[in-house]
Amino acid sequence: MLPRVKEVLNKLLDEFKNGTIPEAVHYSMFPRFNIPSNSWSLLNRLTMYFNNTEDARGYKQWLSVNRHVIKGKTAFDILVPTFEKKLSEDTSEEKIVLKGFCCGSVFRVEDTDGEVLDYQKLILPKFPLIERAKALGVSVKAIQGNDSYYGSYEPQNGLIILATPEEKTFFHELCHLADHKLKGEIKLKQDPLQEIIAELSAQALCRIVGKTLDKQFGNSYRYIENYAKELKITPYNAVLQVIKDVDAILSYLLVDKEASV
Repeated sequence: MLPRVKEVLNKLLDEFKNGTIPEAVHYSMFPRFNIPSNSWSLLNRLTMYFNNTEDARGYKQWLSVNRHVIKGKTAFDILVPTFEKKLSEDTSEEKIVLKGFCCGSVFRVEDTDGEVLDYQKLILPKFPLIERAKALGVSVKAIQGNDSYYGSYEPQNGLIILATPEEKTFFHELCHLADHKLKGEIKLKQDPLQEIIAELSAQALCRIVGKTLDKQFGNSYRYIENYAKELKITPYNAVLQVIKDVDAILSYLLVDKEASV
């Protein structure tokens, strides 16, 4: 095995020992926007994740989007399969088989400069309560999105990320943040109760700050209904089950009266 290949694998083994693989797999299976690394193997996407970036590309790939690697920045390795042609012993036909792996060098987006990428172009409005999020130690960041979700709360990174300028989506993720702060823990996957709590709280916040969002109410109901089905209860019973959590979240977020405007 090539030394560089061995080094990549050893780093991943260390992450298994540290217990960080499950979270990383969840993140890597659902990338947040459309970028070349989406087509990489899971192993390489995990490697990218553990190098603290969401977007990594080869030197020429960055040039193709009018970005250049900043002088002095170093690459990290991913595994690249190598193939060879062999004759089949049975049919004497030529076939392509995996020969092994070598390493390819890629650079993080954070180590490049140049033209703004598509997923960096979304401009977020000044949301009501955005200062409350910042006061709780969380930044709000815009992304392009990948058509499978509109936002998320990332406690490990201290981030709320949004692929839409809609207030309700921000409020939904803000309520996840408040739920986390109040309980001291949060499940990183989409837990039915967590999602119902956040969606109901977000709808309440919309009305508190003067956003009626009548057109989105039906979507919120269906959102809650789908998660209630997972719990095998009615939406009505689901709401009753989480109403105390919603009350606690609203009180927590609106503790400062000035934060509600």
